[in-house]
Amino acid sequence: MSTDGNKKQFWKRNTAKVPGSIQHVYGAQHPPFDPLLHANLIKAGNKPQMTPGGKPKKATTFQEFESITSDAWDVGDDDDELLAMAAQNLNIEVVMETANKVIENHSKQQEKQRQDDAGASELEEREEEDANEEEVEEEEEEESTPEVSFASEPSPLSDGRLVKSLSEAPIGSPKDAAGERASLHRQQSLPHRPTIPMVARIADQNTSGTPAMTEREASRLDKFRQVLAGPNTDLEELRKLSWSGIPRQVRPITWKLLSGYLPANTERRESTLQRKRQEYFGFIEQYYDSRNDEHHQDTYRQIHIDIPRTNPLIPLFQQASVQEIFERILFIWAIRHPASGYVQGINDLVTPFFVVYVFEYIKEEVENFDVSSLQEETLRNIEADSFWCMSKLLDGIQDNYTFAQPGIQRKVKALEELVSRIDEMVHVHMQQYEVEYLQFAFRWMNNLLMRELPLRCTIRLWDTYQAEPEGFSHFHLYVCAAFLVRWRKEILDERDFQGLMILLQNLPTMHWGNEEVSVLLAEAYRLKFAFADAPNHYKR
Repeated sequence: MSTDGNKKQFWKRNTAKVPGSIQHVYGAQHPPFDPLLHANLIKAGNKPQMTPGGKPKKATTFQEFESITSDAWDVGDDDDELLAMAAQNLNIEVVMETANKVIENHSKQQEKQRQDDAGASELEEREEEDANEEEVEEEEEEESTPEVSFASEPSPLSDGRLVKSLSEAPIGSPKDAAGERASLHRQQSLPHRPTIPMVARIADQNTSGTPAMTEREASRLDKFRQVLAGPNTDLEELRKLSWSGIPRQVRPITWKLLSGYLPANTERRESTLQRKRQEYFGFIEQYYDSRNDEHHQDTYRQIHIDIPRTNPLIPLFQQASVQEIFERILFIWAIRHPASGYVQGINDLVTPFFVVYVFEYIKEEVENFDVSSLQEETLRNIEADSFWCMSKLLDGIQDNYTFAQPGIQRKVKALEELVSRIDEMVHVHMQQYEVEYLQFAFRWMNNLLMRELPLRCTIRLWDTYQAEPEGFSHFHLYVCAAFLVRWRKEILDERDFQGLMILLQNLPTMHWGNEEVSVLLAEAYRLKFAFADAPNHYKR
């Protein structure tokens, strides 16, 4: 525990468990918590500092934040200790009283909102009735009531349709209809934002039901097909074309070529695919049954836990057959790479390859696609191709996942030095509030920004990484620097440690698409051009 007189540093070499770090799975599992067996683990937590006014003091530096939350950052604490403290300190009556207050307050807010909505809808109805009064009088001979006359007018629904007759109108109480109209009124008052699919924007594709390709897009696709059609693919020319993005139609074959999975010679490709796919399923037969062995069960258990957390908002990855595919890929890779084994975060790196290779066999949107509709042989091909391409990627960055993860440590240090040169104000601002780069950039390096960007953006980003020499291991550093400086204004607006950490771990990129990624990559290339060949230039 840290105190005002003896403050300990956040990152310690002998730390058993550091917040935000990725732990190795060997021996990482704990037995279920038993308060009787773990009573000696219970510790008392520090109370937050109080101001003279009686309110908790707001932390403005990391040291103050650490002292306030020292029980959460304590080096000796683990999950069992936290559970033990919770079991000891929480009084069931206090908990129930607090919960009831929360429910009661929520109910009052809901009721107030309903009353406000009803009042707004009544005002709208009176205005509409006044506007339609003359029309209602003219149609009295048709024996229609004012309500029917109102409903017979084309009225917008929440989904944007026009109701032309009473039979098309939704069935519900007048109060429900009033609530819908009030909701629609609020929605229409907001700026329109098009819905963007999880994996790719509609404009990024040229499938049935989507807009036709522009002349430029069609021209680029023709260039790709010309390069790929030759007996020996010019990989250098393919890289130049791919740097600015790869059309969906040729992305699977292009990724396989640029990753080194397929040879440039077209005559050798089919035999290479058959050999590599058979080799992968030979590994499955040889190793996969050992997943429940004593020396492998911790690895498999951690993989099994992490798979459902992989892109939980995309239904494709919640299908049982897809999760089984991921489990096999990750377990076989871990067995064949004992220097690192499986590390949390590697599970994310399978998803772009899997999605791209599913695109090879389907035309519709992939996020809700049911993979059981594919033939078994097709699924086997997708699985094997994803495994080998992920392996090729990890071969270049494996020091990110070996013991103590030295690759990530070096890259985070290089990021700090680079940012201090390109935007000293941002660097000094984070130093002022004691934000360490390792506290947020560790995840950027470990997951290759996959947790910060939507999957559609990751796929576009990897087009360039595949085309760039040492894209995943070297160019990624400059992308991270450009990504951090991109949020310069938001960072400088935050005036305390907590605000900065919340911002940096939840950057608003949900609506990003190809345009934003292209700008980010262009800025990263500019930084690389300025600093990559003169590494001493950005060292202080």
